[in-house]
Amino acid sequence: MAGPKGPRPAAGSRLTEEEIARFFEALAAADPEPRTELAYRDPFTLLVAVVLSAQATDVGVNRATAELFAHARTPEDFVRLGEEGVRRYIRSLGLYRSKAKNLVALSRILLERHGGRVPGEREALESLPGVGRKTANVVLNEAFGEPTIAVDTHVFRVCNRTGLAPGETPREVEAKLDRLVPERFRRGAHHWLILLGRYICKARRPECWRCPVREICRHPDKQLNPDRTARARPRRSTARR
Repeated sequence: MAGPKGPRPAAGSRLTEEEIARFFEALAAADPEPRTELAYRDPFTLLVAVVLSAQATDVGVNRATAELFAHARTPEDFVRLGEEGVRRYIRSLGLYRSKAKNLVALSRILLERHGGRVPGEREALESLPGVGRKTANVVLNEAFGEPTIAVDTHVFRVCNRTGLAPGETPREVEAKLDRLVPERFRRGAHHWLILLGRYICKARRPECWRCPVREICRHPDKQLNPDRTARARPRRSTARR
């Protein structure tokens, strides 16, 4: 007779519910208060930074906004600068022309429809030029404390590689995470997954030997610490025979 079967994976995951809880417990223990690495001062400058972060690194965005925010911090400032003025400060970023156009346009809309304030509703955010679902999720989470989960390339990779929430599209992964992530971890989930993918679960060569969830991860080809591997490798004798 076959022995008793173990716990089944949660629907939409390769991990069990208990493993999913331990997954986030481990990430929370390593970083109790995760935050975005984008530099911002208020919801508007956060929105600007997230729009600029498309196809750009946070380091690159922060370098550009350090100068940009010294000259423009409000929707009024961006409208005053105009597209050409905004482009002057963000030329180092990819797609800077379209980003400048979107930032000036969304600034006008914020002034005309929202009293110059960033709205805290998804529909209103996604109606702004240059703001898609991922950007809205980041702003809702970081600026308004909503338990939204933004799925960027890092989160998408981590969820598929670990088996946490595999999916063919970011929207599918997001829908699974919405169901799978325990309530107490919802607010920080997207930050933990981004940071895990950015610094440990890297695209080309994941650093599995220092991953806090390596024992839970379902990745079949976990990487060994190259330093320990090199030390364990026997040296060839250089003595002449």
